Amino acid sequence: MTSAPRLEKITKENFDAAIGLRIRSDQEHLVAPVVKSIAQAYVYPDIAWPRLIVDGERVVGFLMAFFDVEWTDDGEGADVRSGLWRLNIAAGEQGHGYGRFAVESVADEIRRRGGTRLTTTWHSGEAGPERFYLRLGFRPTGELRGDETVGELELR
Repeated sequence: MTSAPRLEKITKENFDAAIGLRIRSDQEHLVAPVVKSIAQAYVYPDIAWPRLIVDGERVVGFLMAFFDVEWTDDGEGADVRSGLWRLNIAAGEQGHGYGRFAVESVADEIRRRGGTRLTTTWHSGEAGPERFYLRLGFRPTGELRGDETVGELELR
């Protein structure tokens, strides 16, 4: 990081930079492109919280969070959860702390809203983000969402 990163709302001024963000090619099968996330945020405006991660004037990543969503687990009832829906860090910006910043920013927003845990999902395997999430303290819940592992981070 060259300066303090910050989150910015998606606007008409930064939209092209947002949809131009590219992750590493070996990770493209692991996370939806930013343009799909922005479309989903448009369709689900009550739950989606899309933000760019900006360092100085550079767009270095994108995140989309969700808050207070009824989460069902294969017929075992519903639970209300908040968490990280998407995380895309630009190919040349990975390994510089922006992913950690994104998770901490979502955790702060969940705490601000009265929440005590952060939920996310990830693909296991080659080039996947599992080690990243486990290093941050996420623990698998034992649930699967399609072929993704569900993990939670208890917020203090």
